[in-house]
Amino acid sequence: MTNNDVLRRIRYAFDYNDSKMMSIFGLADLQVTREQISNWLKKDEDPAFQACGDTELAIFLNGMIIDRRGKKEGVQPAPEKKINNNVIFRKLKIALDLKAEDILDVLALTEVSLSKHELSAFFRKPEHKHYRSCKDQVLRKFIEGVQLKYRPDNS
Repeated sequence: MTNNDVLRRIRYAFDYNDSKMMSIFGLADLQVTREQISNWLKKDEDPAFQACGDTELAIFLNGMIIDRRGKKEGVQPAPEKKINNNVIFRKLKIALDLKAEDILDVLALTEVSLSKHELSAFFRKPEHKHYRSCKDQVLRKFIEGVQLKYRPDNS
């Protein structure tokens, strides 16, 4: 999945408007314009489409954590320069304050079945021997499940 696709899906899952998106970026100390957000959310074929970079998506996800859980004491974490599905999944897990059972329940809403061991492999460090890369399909289904859980009337 592209960063733009993740941003679109999160926006839809939580029914965020442009102002809310701008405020989430602002919580993580990045001021963005309505036009930037609009261009990131456009379809890939649109001439005004702009790719959302890894750093921008990491900042948005950090802002989402702050928005949903509050700002933590001390120095704020620096946004990652390079992100992948595992990082996106972990940040969404933190923002939504989900435990393994909660994630498995959300995935079950989309008829995806994983064991706790398979799930924990996504959240390990890449150098760990049991680390597993999160495929697009799993992340897509997780975000779809989040939408079903947090916005069931529009599914």
